[in-house]
Amino acid sequence: MAESTRLVDLVQIRIDEFLERRAPELSAIAPELDPFIDFSREFLSGGKRFRALFCYWGWEAVSGDPDGFDLAPDPVRETDFAAVVQAASALELFHAAALVHDDIMDNSDTRRAKPSAHKRFEALHRDGAWLGNPLGFGQSAALLLGDLILSWSDELFADALTQLATPASAAAARAEFNLMRTEVTVGQYLDILEENAWLRHPEAELLPRAHRVVVYKSAKYSVEAPLAIGASLGGGTAAQKAALREFGLPLGIAYQLRDDMLGVFGDPAVTGKPAGDDLREGKRTVLIALARATMPGSSRRVLDDLLGDPDLDAEQIAMLQSAIVDSGAIDQVERIIDRNVGIAKSAVADAPLSASAREQLLQLADTVIRRAR
Repeated sequence: MAESTRLVDLVQIRIDEFLERRAPELSAIAPELDPFIDFSREFLSGGKRFRALFCYWGWEAVSGDPDGFDLAPDPVRETDFAAVVQAASALELFHAAALVHDDIMDNSDTRRAKPSAHKRFEALHRDGAWLGNPLGFGQSAALLLGDLILSWSDELFADALTQLATPASAAAARAEFNLMRTEVTVGQYLDILEENAWLRHPEAELLPRAHRVVVYKSAKYSVEAPLAIGASLGGGTAAQKAALREFGLPLGIAYQLRDDMLGVFGDPAVTGKPAGDDLREGKRTVLIALARATMPGSSRRVLDDLLGDPDLDAEQIAMLQSAIVDSGAIDQVERIIDRNVGIAKSAVADAPLSASAREQLLQLADTVIRRAR
């Protein structure tokens, strides 16, 4: 995993350098903008960097040696490697922007055991004893921060494309990046739509609709899109990209299903989020859809009444968790996770990809679904 560790370190360096260049631009406008840089630095420090890793290994999968031998030094490959690191860094900025927006929509107070962006801006308002509503100010300011990081992500990505030796690869990568932005944005909408409109749909539609949210809100942009972007940066063939997509989508689904499990049963000391946070937010996940399908009517009515109540206390959270466990939904989700991981691994077993990338992708498949946060 030495290459992965190196990639993570280089991505952090690129992000730090980028923010360092942006800082004087904001300070020259107004010193009151310093929180935008300070908060960005903190949100973009550390993390699992899965999207950056999948971008890199997507590139390595199509540009590395299929037989596993070390490639001879290649100036073009070294130049493209620098572009890939920058593109991977852009994906991490895109992810940070999505999290800032997601926390606003979900009314999440914490992110990685620290205040979320809108709560930080809200605290600025309260500490300054400013006029108006601290909550409204915090949400509006965080929305703008998310927009700014999103624009920075595109700026960083566009600059990466100018470094590529092949214009066709740059065009293909740009198309994948644009598609990813569209899919995750509409996926977010589908997520909040389900939280509000689920009652108006037949019971038989709830599970496929929850699965649709998994695919477009998370699975594609967490795994499939970074792989496709990386492969495009490397000039991958149609067969290579198809294999990476066949690996990426099921693994991305498994990744989000694990996230949904952690959102209900995760340890707050590890996840950095309150216990049962998804229950308070009213997430209509695959886990919830499966649980409702087998619960007795009384338990289902209690779940429906309480799910989405932001004031759920510890006792109510524990009651809902127990009902979900008794429904057998956890075992069902674990089987779905295992099945999707198996499909993903089979997709790259004999694919026309570099030997080193196949090995690393198989390791990443285990890592992303065994995580505790």
